[in-house]
Amino acid sequence: MKITEIETFAVGAGWKNWLFVKVHTDSGIHGVGEGTLNGFIKTTEAGVHELKHLAIGQDPCRINALAKRMLDSVSLDGGHIHRTVIAAIEVACWDILGKSLGVPIHQLLGGQVRDSVLGYANGWYRTERTPEAFLEAAKAVLAKGFKAFKLDPFGTAQGFIAREELELSYAICRTLRDELPKDTLILIDVHARFTEIAALQAAQKFANLDIYWWEEPTSRDRQETVHEVAHRSPIPVATGEMYDTVGQFYTLAAGGGVNIFQPEPMSLGGITPSMQVANLALAHGSHIAPHQSGGPVATAVCLQLAAAVPNFLIQEHFDAFNDPWTRDLVTWHPTVSPDNGHLSLPHAPGLGIDLNIEAIKEHPYDPHAYLNVHAEGWEKRLGRREEPQS
Repeated sequence: MKITEIETFAVGAGWKNWLFVKVHTDSGIHGVGEGTLNGFIKTTEAGVHELKHLAIGQDPCRINALAKRMLDSVSLDGGHIHRTVIAAIEVACWDILGKSLGVPIHQLLGGQVRDSVLGYANGWYRTERTPEAFLEAAKAVLAKGFKAFKLDPFGTAQGFIAREELELSYAICRTLRDELPKDTLILIDVHARFTEIAALQAAQKFANLDIYWWEEPTSRDRQETVHEVAHRSPIPVATGEMYDTVGQFYTLAAGGGVNIFQPEPMSLGGITPSMQVANLALAHGSHIAPHQSGGPVATAVCLQLAAAVPNFLIQEHFDAFNDPWTRDLVTWHPTVSPDNGHLSLPHAPGLGIDLNIEAIKEHPYDPHAYLNVHAEGWEKRLGRREEPQS
């Protein structure tokens, strides 16, 4: 079997663009992947077409060899975008391999270790930044069956946070903790916005709210800062979504203090490097909780991993809060169990999902669709339409 062509499809999905990839073969089997990187969709799409000559004519079932060819053959490292390009094609090749053998990808990764996985909602708080508005939005999340959700209550604070802003952020989370069922898991995403001392001060403020984790508390420039916070924070620290090499997770493990690793399969180059991170975390006595703020194909990738990875903790889930028409773009979506808040897993051969091309073509790339957490009112996820015009 040989790869004959690679197609790309950029989709304007409301608050963000998604990039889907379709890899064709001479056997008639095709595979799908995703290369979503917020703000860089056209760049990543160009990267797929610029590097696809390295994949065309190759055997899609020799996945690791093909991924290495795409990484090494340019003689330089294109970083995050380079690995996102590779991930889109690598995942599509896993899809092809699974379809050719008639089994889901998780069977190729060693088989299921669980029948479902705990999910946490994100993208749900598209509302005013008040305790009352967040509470009403959170009630709607629980009504969908979720038992866990994540939020960033900090507005546009960056570096340090003013006292009144910290009090408002605390009030939002205090209300959620007091008014929702006691077993509700509340996760906080700091979006890498604070200095070490500000991140610790905020964590101390939130310490009595039984927060499940404190995600990306400090700047991404130096990994050392997250170790400092993790060793002293009263809330468990999670991080790793922006890492684009497995080696960065090795350094994270070596630094200690963090036991929740958040690999983003698209950023790392696909399924194989994500499994490498999972095994590294297992040896470290840690768990993985993959980041996933892209589209539904990327969701399926994470759920394939969830099926097979023993030390898989919990899965981020935006899909249930995207515009309803986005469900028409693909052939499969996980369900949420109201009994335990778990997401169902894909079981069809390969990735377990396919693209509806006609529906995709109805929603072309939107230059206004991306998320900027430093723009006032970003919580509403309206894209650039709400940003001040220069």
